[in-house]
Amino acid sequence: MHALNLQPKTLSLAERLADLAVDALIDEADLSPKPALVDRRGNGAHTDLHLGLMHASALALWPAFKEMAQAAIEMGEVGLPLREAIGLIGREGEQAMLATTNGVNTHRGAIWALGLLVAAVALEPHSTAAGAIALRAARLALLDDRYAPRPLSHGAQVAQRYGVRGAREEAQLGFPAVIQRALPQLKRSRAVGHGEQNARLDALLAIMTNLADTCVLYRAGEEGLSTMQLGAQAVLDAGGSASLAGRRRLHELDQQLIALNASPGGAADLLAACLFIDRIEAGDRITQGAF
Repeated sequence: MHALNLQPKTLSLAERLADLAVDALIDEADLSPKPALVDRRGNGAHTDLHLGLMHASALALWPAFKEMAQAAIEMGEVGLPLREAIGLIGREGEQAMLATTNGVNTHRGAIWALGLLVAAVALEPHSTAAGAIALRAARLALLDDRYAPRPLSHGAQVAQRYGVRGAREEAQLGFPAVIQRALPQLKRSRAVGHGEQNARLDALLAIMTNLADTCVLYRAGEEGLSTMQLGAQAVLDAGGSASLAGRRRLHELDQQLIALNASPGGAADLLAACLFIDRIEAGDRITQGAF
């Protein structure tokens, strides 16, 4: 092929949304230093995960996100047919993820959250305010997928046991941890010049201060959850991740959670959702034809 014929490909809306969803997962994985989570430093509290695996898992989910977006474009409205279509696509995406990771659950919660958000944006790509996106996603999440497997996931079992909200309820309420905590903190930290990576860490910490993270509850019970919430608040109170005092508190929190084997995977999934919505709100690549 002649070099002059190498033109950038014009991507469809569904492809652009899938790219942004995968970007959000990879950006979340790369963000460092995250307390007890896989990042560029190491595996956190995990023995079966590493950064390369997180990247491979994210890339394996691209077809599922594209198909979810395409289903929303074709069906054109919130309703049971779309809810069940994205449910089926999500379950197929989970199998692709597990095939890539040799059975390790890297992104099950993220498939749920980002799948709903991708579909919500695809339904109305010119309605990009965070609250509007979250509301459309919530309306989808409130519909009951008749074909969903009925055995409860670990997260759902833990939510039931401790009487807290799980990932399903978080979505049904319109992602309050993202809309009310993560995004405002992300914007505040940017506004005072903390830098993008520190602003993202602060957004993660804002989620952790209040989230009943079922991953933490499953691995470390109420002690782990209290340690996560109080420790995250202590980092923010000390000036956030851009301050020396905040960094010291962040290091302490990392060590405490690793000692408890408590990894805040639910908060990480919601940070990816936050980063996705943030990019959409900014108009990044949604109404443009090519990269």
